[in-house]
Amino acid sequence: MISIAEPPQPTPVTRDIGWQRSAHLARQLAWLSLIAVLIEGAVGLWQGLAVGSVALTGWALGGGAEALGSAMVVWRFSGARMLSHIAEGRAQRGVSVSFWLTAPYIAAESIRDLIGEHHAETSVIGIGLTAVALLLMPVLGWANRRLGARLDSGATEGEGTQNYLCAAQAAGVLSGLAITPLWSGGWWIDPAVGLAIAGIAVWQGVQSWRGLACACAGSVEAIPDQPRAVGHHRN
Repeated sequence: MISIAEPPQPTPVTRDIGWQRSAHLARQLAWLSLIAVLIEGAVGLWQGLAVGSVALTGWALGGGAEALGSAMVVWRFSGARMLSHIAEGRAQRGVSVSFWLTAPYIAAESIRDLIGEHHAETSVIGIGLTAVALLLMPVLGWANRRLGARLDSGATEGEGTQNYLCAAQAAGVLSGLAITPLWSGGWWIDPAVGLAIAGIAVWQGVQSWRGLACACAGSVEAIPDQPRAVGHHRN
């Protein structure tokens, strides 16, 4: 009987102590991001509706999508899912979808305010809130992007991108809130910033989803061909 050698099996990826510590840190940062964006979202939504600022309202609602992204990272690195590639794919998919949740509302409200020439009022609380976000979010974004690269986690890197996006949006909203009371003709800045927020959110969602597709394609290519069934021949 002719013996046929079995093809070598792929070596499983090991998760050493350093990787696990980074995973725990990623989960802790995700909790911190989650708490921060929920506070920002609640206060920002209250002030945005109170002064009629679609940019501030849109930024606050975008915090809800960012909170979902943070929650997906917490879920990804909890329990047995910490070592699961399937959980990573699902978490990254959830982060991608979270970018798209509020874009239609923000875009519709921005267009309505541009057409109606709506003049938003200023908000001291809103200015202070966006200023804090402008300082905090880049730090969280840098930490999450760095941890995501170390962990090979697209979900964590996506959360870092959301942190950077939140900071960029806060800068735009802060500019609009500060300029509007000083320049009466600058009423259009607020809805224009809202439209930019909606467009950036859609673009980031597409980029994140494409990154997921590329990662999946790479995983498929990395899987060795299955051995074909070979019959045994007698001498």
